[in-house]
Amino acid sequence: MPKLVDLKAKPYNLSDKQVAWVNETIAGMTDEEKVGQLFTNLFFFGNDAFSGNDFTNQEIVEKFHIGGARYHGNSKEDIQDLLNDLQSMSKIPLLVAANCDSGGNGACSEGTYIASGAQAEAAGDLQVSYHAGLVSAREEKALGVNVNFDPCVDILYNWRNTIVNTRAYGTDAETVIKYTNAYLDGLTAENGENMEDGVIQCIKHFPGDGTEERDQHLVLGVNELSSEEWRASFGKVYQNHIDRGVEMIMAGHIAVPALQKELNPALEDKDIMPATLAEELIQDALKTELGFNGLVITDATHMLGMTSAMRREDYVPKSIAAGCDMFLFFNNIEEDFGFMLKGYQNGVITEERLTDALRRILGLKAKLHLPEKQANGTLLRTREDLNVIGCEEHLQWRAEAADKGISLIKDTQNNLPINPVDHKRIRLYMLEGEKGGITDNGSKAQQLFVDELTKRGYEVTVNERGSRVKGATLKYRDEVDFALEVADIAGYGAQNNYRIQWSTAMANEVPWFVWEVPHAFVSLNFTTHLHDATMVKTFINAYHNNEETIKQVIDKLEGKSEFKGGHNDLVWTDKWQAKL
Repeated sequence: MPKLVDLKAKPYNLSDKQVAWVNETIAGMTDEEKVGQLFTNLFFFGNDAFSGNDFTNQEIVEKFHIGGARYHGNSKEDIQDLLNDLQSMSKIPLLVAANCDSGGNGACSEGTYIASGAQAEAAGDLQVSYHAGLVSAREEKALGVNVNFDPCVDILYNWRNTIVNTRAYGTDAETVIKYTNAYLDGLTAENGENMEDGVIQCIKHFPGDGTEERDQHLVLGVNELSSEEWRASFGKVYQNHIDRGVEMIMAGHIAVPALQKELNPALEDKDIMPATLAEELIQDALKTELGFNGLVITDATHMLGMTSAMRREDYVPKSIAAGCDMFLFFNNIEEDFGFMLKGYQNGVITEERLTDALRRILGLKAKLHLPEKQANGTLLRTREDLNVIGCEEHLQWRAEAADKGISLIKDTQNNLPINPVDHKRIRLYMLEGEKGGITDNGSKAQQLFVDELTKRGYEVTVNERGSRVKGATLKYRDEVDFALEVADIAGYGAQNNYRIQWSTAMANEVPWFVWEVPHAFVSLNFTTHLHDATMVKTFINAYHNNEETIKQVIDKLEGKSEFKGGHNDLVWTDKWQAKL
């Protein structure tokens, strides 16, 4: 029998008055209002091409009665205005989410990056994770965000996995627990005893990413661990956070076939579903075995790990029937709303299951005191609130995190330190990822490197990509004192594994120069580029492309600051050559 929520127990801990509000609100809802609460809509600025609808924001809120909102990035003022407008329009206040796993940069364009999971692990200092969580919460709340869709509590077993390469906090359960606990301590540090100005915690991606190299945006994710291995690793991580009171868990489009077949021996391979559609994973493993009493939300429902399972008409209501409580993002609003309503009216979603999901959703709104804030006029944020975003204290924490985290993986040729006398003429090679897509990071890294190096007395020439021409090696040695190759590669959803893509066959930016001149390779994102560049002798992981990180990378290249960051063994990508 499915486990029903207890709103007076952890993680809700509601008063009798709050429970009464939840129950009375549900009792007064129409079927359409009940179904609408299950949806979290993604709002865009300008053309809303992603959700395929022509409705205004007011129509989305008032006609479809959505329970939650997320938004695509923009300026802090525009985002705050949007969220204030949405809350003003909504009969029942909204859960509003952002993806802040590294600091406030996930909330708005001016937000402060502190440290990714990989950088936090490299820093080896729990204070870095704590500050990432604290800054995330502070800058989210200034905008009107009350749910944080992070941290990732995935475990990076497979170095080829680029989905959680930088977002994972470690390669084993104990390390992930240690750093994500610190992050969540920071996220909740200013919630207040009564959650009057709080942020809901949401960890992801249950049942766990990081064991394979493929991208659940493109294909069903499969965690191939045995039941025993899963319980001793991912299960252990989730049990830790459930015991600590996490309120929300995001289900990934990931299967664990061994565990699923143990929980339901009747399942055959053809019956294996992602967690978002698998009752044995959500109801049996998560809510019953692990005792999770909070809210389960699906990962984005346009991802192929879900769409490949069955028709959308079927999986929209099936996700709720399987135990998920909220559905992340419309495809077509009218169509998806109709699918969900029909699923409820036809009994795919039972009355008991729908009521349980609604109590979990409204229970979080009650925990955040959203109904009282709506009634007394304190729900909306002001321009003064925005002053915390990018404040000096946050920028100082960013600088401290960069200093502690930037990692010298190797310098076997003793190419460092450099100086503007002996290494005056620098050839800069820039490697970048997706351009024009949703993961285009808008990098200004090239210009930041050029400006900072020039300011310090170096002469910088940027390599022209797209050519195989390398020229005479003696001439190159006569013209170049130091070669600096920088990888600023980010992306997901277009390849199952993101690696370096050279500009052309045998391109001139492939590190052919490693025996010709002193050099260094710096990665500003993925930590495993040595697989594609094992020949380089000096390799640095710097984790981000912000101006503070780039400044500190150059400080460390010059020996003005020591390299303090560590690394895990995945940086070697199982290649003995990488260590040479």
